[in-house]
Amino acid sequence: MKQWIALVFSGILGGVITLTGSHFLNQGNAETLKVEPVTYARSANLPSWSSNVPFDFVQAAQKATPSVVNITAKIARTTRSSQDDFFFFPFGGRGGGGPAEGSGSGVIYSENGYIITNNHVVEGANELEVTLSDNRKYKATLIGADKKTDLAVIKIDATGLSPAEMGNSDAVRIGEWALAVGNPFDLTSTVTAGIISAKGRNIDLLGKGAAIEAFIQTDAAVNPGNSGGALVDAEGRLIGINTAIATRTGSFQGYSFAIPVNLARRVVDDIINFGDYKRPYLGVTILELDSDLAKELSVDASQGVVIDELVEGGSAQYAGLQVKDVIVGIDGREVKSVPELQEVIGRAKVGDTVNLKVLRKSKSIIVPVKLREQKNQ
Repeated sequence: MKQWIALVFSGILGGVITLTGSHFLNQGNAETLKVEPVTYARSANLPSWSSNVPFDFVQAAQKATPSVVNITAKIARTTRSSQDDFFFFPFGGRGGGGPAEGSGSGVIYSENGYIITNNHVVEGANELEVTLSDNRKYKATLIGADKKTDLAVIKIDATGLSPAEMGNSDAVRIGEWALAVGNPFDLTSTVTAGIISAKGRNIDLLGKGAAIEAFIQTDAAVNPGNSGGALVDAEGRLIGINTAIATRTGSFQGYSFAIPVNLARRVVDDIINFGDYKRPYLGVTILELDSDLAKELSVDASQGVVIDELVEGGSAQYAGLQVKDVIVGIDGREVKSVPELQEVIGRAKVGDTVNLKVLRKSKSIIVPVKLREQKNQ
């Protein structure tokens, strides 16, 4: 029986803590997938150099590194449990009821001090400190966070910073090279390389409900402290925010997951402008189409998303969508999976109208849906 562990990263070194509890995943015959600290992995399998490598790792790393910061989060701990000893001080650091520190990474979003990171890096922190790649240090303020995407925005009082150049996560292709840039184990400005292994991964890390999971999967080595750091493409452009790994042992074993930058930008812009994410929603419970469902519903399709339930007063109900409708497209692009649909909806704005291509028995129809805001998240 295989046991997989997905990790939301905060650095662990000495008296440093992880800043998240456990998440659980059941996949087929797999046992419970649990979020836990990992041990220090001293090396990673980097790609071999050859004349066939299509880009220069050095140029991409030099471009991306100045936009990645180290974040130290202080938490006042008032209680202690046996679980604390494992989660917070696995290498013999100081326990008890005093303050503790956790570390993660962040990506500079604007020259005037806005920084993207993971919610789990900063959640519950009483004090935040940012260290730039040139070792300048600043106190930071939490602007806002969204648990269901695991994104947060903090700000430092600085100008003239080096924001990351934004890439396009929609254009990323499986098999392309990518670099992960972050601060694992407080080893600042660490760069690792790998390829894009998959897109639109849902690993059930953020729970049910309004969670949006459409992760970019890569085999670039990612360890504690990389959380909130950058996943960049061959040109050093930001394509994702590193968030989690899957492993049997608690150390990196080949799979890491990043939030697509196109979704991250949408959430971050709302947090900066409004203080929180204005979440659009369809108001449906959905299932992925398989051959049995397709036969039962009499639809000529092998991929898509089936509406299982409609939420009273939701966008889908108002638009006239029906239970057993099969969504196979949105605004001219194919929809093959639940994460794919969730991400596209999540990137839209409240009040936008999206055009869904729907199979209803033997008919194909286009249904315009005006997206409402999800108030209760």
